[in-house]
Amino acid sequence: MNGRGFGWSESALARWLIALPRSRKAVLMLCLDIALVPLAMMLVALVFGRGTGVIGGWPLLLGMMALAGVGSIATGLWRLRLKEYPLTGPLRSLVIAATLGAVAGASTGSAPLSEPLLLALLYSLLQGGARQALARVMAALYRRSRIVSRVAIYGASPSGIALSRALMDRAGIVTCAFLDENPALRGAQLNGLPVLPPAAAHKLPRDFNIDRVILADPAFAPARLHALTRRLEGLGLRVESLPAFAEICAQGDLAAQLAPVSGASLSRREELDDALLPVRAFYHGKTVLVSGAGGSIGLQLCREILQTAPRRLILLEFSEPALYRAEAELRALAAGSGADHLVPVLGSAADARLLRGLFRREQVEVVVHAAAYKHVPIVEANPRAGIANNVFATLRLARAAREAGAERFVLVSSDKAVAPCSVMGASKRIAELIVQDLASRPSETVFSIVRFGNVLGSSGSVVPLFEEQIRNGGPVTVTDRRATRYFMSVTEAARLVLLAGAWRGSGGVYALDMGHPVRIEDLARQMIEARGYRLRDAATPEGDVEIIEIGLRPGEKLHEARMTGVGARPTAHPKIVQVDPPHPCELGTAALLRDLRAALEAEEDAALHSVLARVMGAAEAAPGSQSQAVVAGGVEPEKITHPAS
Repeated sequence: MNGRGFGWSESALARWLIALPRSRKAVLMLCLDIALVPLAMMLVALVFGRGTGVIGGWPLLLGMMALAGVGSIATGLWRLRLKEYPLTGPLRSLVIAATLGAVAGASTGSAPLSEPLLLALLYSLLQGGARQALARVMAALYRRSRIVSRVAIYGASPSGIALSRALMDRAGIVTCAFLDENPALRGAQLNGLPVLPPAAAHKLPRDFNIDRVILADPAFAPARLHALTRRLEGLGLRVESLPAFAEICAQGDLAAQLAPVSGASLSRREELDDALLPVRAFYHGKTVLVSGAGGSIGLQLCREILQTAPRRLILLEFSEPALYRAEAELRALAAGSGADHLVPVLGSAADARLLRGLFRREQVEVVVHAAAYKHVPIVEANPRAGIANNVFATLRLARAAREAGAERFVLVSSDKAVAPCSVMGASKRIAELIVQDLASRPSETVFSIVRFGNVLGSSGSVVPLFEEQIRNGGPVTVTDRRATRYFMSVTEAARLVLLAGAWRGSGGVYALDMGHPVRIEDLARQMIEARGYRLRDAATPEGDVEIIEIGLRPGEKLHEARMTGVGARPTAHPKIVQVDPPHPCELGTAALLRDLRAALEAEEDAALHSVLARVMGAAEAAPGSQSQAVVAGGVEPEKITHPAS
């Protein structure tokens, strides 16, 4: 056949195979399993010198064909994908073959025992060999066909494996290989695909006719993502990325979430559109201090600030391992950002002497205060540490910025400061009162507060916990099946914080639009399915991972209060509103801090909780000690309608 004719038949066959529904492919495999029975029986007859007949005669043949079909359906072999056959298929084939051999032996009692044994062996080999041959033929056909896209997945992680499974059912796409940096995976096969080292990327177009690579790890650092993209694009490959879990959970289908990545888009940060131009303009060329720089939110703030080319970025972090990891990543990013200096500082924002020397030596112009204890149950069990870090560290850092004449001070706050019912929420509300009080006094420093809810992937988020539980095979634990939370990606949160911090208007309290609340059980369910597992419940007892309810922990709410309410005003960005909660006068704030400090020094939890009750609006609060407006943060608690199960 000439090249033109071969190309036509190949293209027609490829179109037919790609368009074939999964159910019809399963029927074809069932027919194959049935058709292999007479072939195996004729081969046995030939071996034992019976010509081209079949052992046991035609009645036995028809019964054995029916039995093979039933066995294929019962074991699920007929629906098993060709790429998945090497994992569990051989055992299923052995079960069917052994059953056929046993029935043949019982039906032909006078025949030698070797005949049914050979029949079972031949049928098992034929079934496995046919599937392997079909898999190779289809792979070769896909590689040569021009109507499908051939991809490699960078990262043999749970996300990458789940994506490869999702792409198996995607018409027009064939996954050919994994690229992974783990030496332990070299030469291995996952989902029937070879795992290659990144150094072999240049062979992808030649050996597999691959035209694009999917970066399957949403947590790639920007500098690394940029370098990978430039290298792969240099090989003539199109590069796409799998977005953060916030987008995956919103849509569910991993394959549909692929988005193109280019070096240009990474260097310009396409999410920093015209509405975020003030971020680049404001932070460019300034000395910026970020407290809690080693935390998930603080580190993302540093990444975003580096993109604006600051004069100096100071990383203030109490944890030495966190500071080490943050500096190692940011050094690589700073090399291409134009930042002259990256200054790691190991210490606490509560250390007044350290702060005075730091502000004097580095001439800090902008402070972004992200350091905080934010795990509600932990702070509830350790109220003294929570108050010392969240309240008095904020007080000392804000005062140091004011005394040094810093241009801006931005407090990263929480939705838990709204109508607080926990020590953590109360501590964040008191931190807000401190900043609001300082903002009300004459000062060169512009103070602002930015509130937002849960950040997907942060150390305080349920997402890393769920991911670890899913990796371990479950169960996935939810506090309450009815519980809801607001979520946003860490990138979006960091950029909006920096944007609000660039605005003038001291004392502004800004709340980020978190969208609609997400039921935690639904999030867990989506994460299980996105990783390629099945939920195990009463309806699906054979599933992989189950969800169990463990009850709300101390200080936790069933539903978070809304951060916006009556009186909220729009701002220059649609995802940021100004809420302006009322606060006590200077004397009221001073009295609250005095009582709080005395309670800490008294080392009596009862005294501490009595002071916090004034902020949390508890029944035992002293009459008139704080207005309810201050307690609730100026916003009425949201009336939640429980989502449908």
